[in-house]
Amino acid sequence: MPTITVKDGASFEADANTRLILALRDNDVDILHRCGGNAKCTTCRVNFVEGEPEKMTVAERDRLAQGDLLGEVRLSCQILCDHDMTVEPLLSMASEGLDDPGGRPKDEITPDPEWIDTPTS
Repeated sequence: MPTITVKDGASFEADANTRLILALRDNDVDILHRCGGNAKCTTCRVNFVEGEPEKMTVAERDRLAQGDLLGEVRLSCQILCDHDMTVEPLLSMASEGLDDPGGRPKDEITPDPEWIDTPTS
């Protein structure tokens, strides 16, 4: 089982191939996911300290490019926990003054993933 470490926070094991957003949420990490994990809003963004995946979904690439965030952050709703990683969640209920992080994302990545290599810049 992969170990997920939150920068300046918890460390926990996640079931293999669990969506990162669900692993974080289910381990009480304060992170937003306002669109319900559909790669539409970018509120589930994270920085990688270690272990950034070498693949991403087309939906993630397109949404990050649209927001001029490609190469800057990743969307935790589009990442599978298939190896050890250390992440820093960037938007939280506390930081944004919200009382709800968003609806629980589905167990599987949505929209249906089409995988590509992570762009290097």
